[in-house]
Order: sequence, then C-alpha cells, then structure tokens
Amino acid sequence: MSDSEALLTRIAQALERFAPVAGPKQDWLAHPAYVWDRHGVRPVAKIEAPDPKLLRGIDAQRATVIENVTRLAAGHAAHDMLLWGSRGMGKSALLRSAIVAAQAEGAGRVALVQVAPDALDSLATLFTALREVKRQFLVYIDDLGFEDGDSSCPRALRSWLEGGVEARPGNVRIAVTSNRRAIVARHLSEQDDPINPRDAVDDRLALADRFGLSIGFHNCSQDDYLAIIMGYAENYGLTWDQAEALEWSKRRGARSGRVAWQFITELAGRAGVSI
Repeated sequence: MSDSEALLTRIAQALERFAPVAGPKQDWLAHPAYVWDRHGVRPVAKIEAPDPKLLRGIDAQRATVIENVTRLAAGHAAHDMLLWGSRGMGKSALLRSAIVAAQAEGAGRVALVQVAPDALDSLATLFTALREVKRQFLVYIDDLGFEDGDSSCPRALRSWLEGGVEARPGNVRIAVTSNRRAIVARHLSEQDDPINPRDAVDDRLALADRFGLSIGFHNCSQDDYLAIIMGYAENYGLTWDQAEALEWSKRRGARSGRVAWQFITELAGRAGVSI
C-alpha cells in the first residue's frame, strides 16, 4: 500500500469514528420513553417514577405540571416548562410521574424523550425526527446549566423554544430542570457593565422568560419533610420514628424529598423490604 493510500485509509477510518454508521430507524410509537444522546436514540421500556400522590410538600407544583402534561397528551395547547429551585425536591420525579399518569389515561398518547447533556447541539435533528410522528412528546433536559462564556447554547435553546426557524414542532414541548431560575450563572460583575448595566442580565433572563410555565421548588420545611416520610412509610408499610427522621436530616445538613427517600430506603433495608 502506497503512502497516499495509507493516508486515505486513515482519513476514512477517522471519519467513520466521528460519523458512525446509522442504526435501524427508531420506532417512535413503540415505547413510553427514549434517551437521545450523541450516539442517537435508544428506547426505554419502562419509566421509573413514584406515584404522584407520594410527592408531598409540592402540591401546587404537582397540580400545575400534571395538568400541563395532560393537556399535551390530549393534543391540546400546552406550555414549555422550567422547573427550578432547591435540589432534591422532586423536579425530575414529578415530570416522570406526570408522564406515567398521562400514559395510564391512554397508552401511546405521549412519550418522554430525555436529552443527554452531550446532545444539546443536536436538538434540531431530534425535532426533525419527531415532527413527522403522530404522537405527542415531552423533551426533557435534566439539571441544565451552561458554562461561563457559553452564549451559543443558551441562544440556541431560546430559538428552539420560540421564534427560530428550527423551533420545536407543534407536537413537542420542552421541560427543563435547573437549580437556577435564570439557568445561566449570574455574577455581581454583570451589574458593572459600562455600556448598559441591564443588558447582560436581561439577556440571561430572556431564556427563562421563553418558558410558558416557570415553576419554583423551594427549601423543604420540617413539616413537609416529615409529611413526605409519612407518605412513603404508609405506602410501603414501614414503621418510623420522628426523632430519628429529624436526626437523619441533621446529619446530612439538608431537608428535602431526596433525603426523605434515603431515610425510607434505610428503613426498608432494615426491615428486609424491597422498594
């Protein structure tokens, strides 16, 4: 093999690594959920989600999300959603639960598509695929955040939400969870912009403003924390002690739905119960 042939072979092999051969066409009607990442799409046979009634301490948020997802599943007008706020308060669990509840009302009406962080730049390709499917979809981006200095991804997301030529199709709504309402990190230095001190702040808040529903999840009170534990304990037939539950949260320095679930997992393990 000549040097030029060897070079061409290496170039071809490199191109194959960057652009792998496409797999079989995905059936977007066959599964309740999908994951979209840099390798393409893979189906999920079952959505793991708690019963909505177990998500206590977020009653108003639960009602809002479930109603919106029910509208989407029925093909009615529905909003894109931003679920923001405290960690461990059930943002992701609520989205999954709402989809499962909507699917129970009519299998196949709506599917969840979770987008991996490494695939945000391929959302336009995903939307092209979903546009032709006779089904409703909730495209879900979990724990979204952008690095300092990254302006292209937030602007692309704004365009997908509203107004761009590649905006999401009518049978698709976007749901994002984030620890910050503005999604993009903000700094005090933004207020010192010598040209216009509001421009940088407004540009970042504009992304959050594109969502029809912006739903806040706040720190868990002690009463809510105990109510969450009580709901899980009753559901799984577990006995528990309030003082121990409070001590559990103190040792972790937080009260949240996640911490409550970890306490329930501990109780179930001691009792030899599978949950």
